[in-house]
Amino acid sequence: MRPDETRRTPMVEKSGRPAYLQIVDELSEQIRTGSLPPGAALPSIAQLCERFDVSASVVKSAISVLRTQGLVIGQQGKGVFVHQAPAAPAEPQPAGDTGEILGQLAAMRESLKDLGDRLAALESAVFQARK
Repeated sequence: MRPDETRRTPMVEKSGRPAYLQIVDELSEQIRTGSLPPGAALPSIAQLCERFDVSASVVKSAISVLRTQGLVIGQQGKGVFVHQAPAAPAEPQPAGDTGEILGQLAAMRESLKDLGDRLAALESAVFQARK
């Protein structure tokens, strides 16, 4: 199967691992094995939502973690691409709860950024309406 084809990969239920981290695991593995080679575009958010049967916010959180790990890079208006030289971890990945916490923090940072952008747009619209 080509990387750009969508396929449903059901999330592991009752694993205790958040859905966005399961997506990170799957996409990281595809990058590591070369199924998603350097420079390749990740499937769109809509395609990933359908493939993993999750919401867009879950997919965006996973992409945020991949960005933090240096595996992908976003190009506004074009998409998200596998980094030309995927970053090899300088030190071993944190084990257990620490890795999960770092992933959750990355997801929260992305969510806060999105909320900040939405608030700025709302304030802009409200203050323009008052003039």
